[in-house]
Amino acid sequence: MIEWFTWVQAAIGAAVALFCIVMGLARRIPNDYTLGAVALVELLLIAQLVVAIIAPFAGNRASGSVLEFFIYLVVALLLPPLAVVWALVDRTRWSNVVLGAAVFAVAVMVVRMLQIWTATAS
Repeated sequence: MIEWFTWVQAAIGAAVALFCIVMGLARRIPNDYTLGAVALVELLLIAQLVVAIIAPFAGNRASGSVLEFFIYLVVALLLPPLAVVWALVDRTRWSNVVLGAAVFAVAVMVVRMLQIWTATAS
């Protein structure tokens, strides 16, 4: 994993989560802005997947559990699309809050993935 990319991804995820929650509390229904912001988080996760696949070949091997890392990554990849489906089916202001909660969970999971990748045996 690339540490700076992980922190950028976590910061963008937190900002998108805050944006979606504020839009929901402002009684806005899901729109192109909130769904587009969630799509940006998903694109960053796809880039993270590519980095995680290529990194070991470049000499950046995981020192923690590779299985646990990839389970986190797969679940993180599933959360935004499932939240978007929810938002498209249930077009209420609370769908934006669900989008925000899902993206916040992804931001936390990305930081945890970095901890797993860089874990040191003690």
